[in-house]
Amino acid sequence: MKRTPFWTVAGALCAVVLAALWAFPLLWALSTSLRPELETVATRFHWLPQTWTLDAYRKTLGAGNVVRWLLNSFAVALLVTVVTMAISLMAAYSFSQLRFKGRGIVFGIAMLGFLLPFEALLVPLFRTMHQLGLINSYAGIVLPQVVAPVVIYVFRQFFDAIPADFREAAVMDGAGPLRVLWSVYLPISGNIVWAMAIVTFIAAWNNFLWPFIIVTSNDMMTIPLGLTQTYDAFGVRYAQLMAAALLGALPVALAYVLFQRRVTQGFLAASGLKG
Repeated sequence: MKRTPFWTVAGALCAVVLAALWAFPLLWALSTSLRPELETVATRFHWLPQTWTLDAYRKTLGAGNVVRWLLNSFAVALLVTVVTMAISLMAAYSFSQLRFKGRGIVFGIAMLGFLLPFEALLVPLFRTMHQLGLINSYAGIVLPQVVAPVVIYVFRQFFDAIPADFREAAVMDGAGPLRVLWSVYLPISGNIVWAMAIVTFIAAWNNFLWPFIIVTSNDMMTIPLGLTQTYDAFGVRYAQLMAAALLGALPVALAYVLFQRRVTQGFLAASGLKG
């Protein structure tokens, strides 16, 4: 009988341990959300609820605010994703395939975004949104998030690997730059576009800092920001907090599960492991 190599077994055990460490907080949140509120602050510790109930989910959904926060998060994340993909694709195509004076300098300036943390831009961004009258609006939340240097860089590297013959053939048939991008490069780049779109959607959904700065009313809050409001005069309602957190994480988890194959194929294509 063929013996399994030691490092294979060790790697599998490490993977199991890491998976357990990752799953533990999620399972604990689920367990807490299925308890009565009084049981969440009980002095005696229990791994599983002594009384199973969906009361936290009913109260969370019945309050109305969480549903509004989920809809806000979905609208913001979808808008950020669509606009980011459109801007990044056009910018990457220009930097990769078009020849114009100062192209390298402009691309270098665009890549400076790698060096600037978002926190350093909070004050000028807030002043700009204030002068435009976009405080506490969807546009104010979305616009500062739509420029993604990393997405532009990934798309440009992918476009550089596509043979120029495709573009030249389309140009000879009379296609303009946008037509070439839409009809030639976009179909070829489907997997990497899906991968970047899912990553962008998840990042926009989970963004807490910028909505915290720009939003001033409860009705405009996104789910990460709204979770900070899940308390009352009697303290934090742990079961409802965990229920709201799980409801907030569910859409992005489903999105990743549904498009996991496209995300994997996209990153493989971007890394050059798949032709």
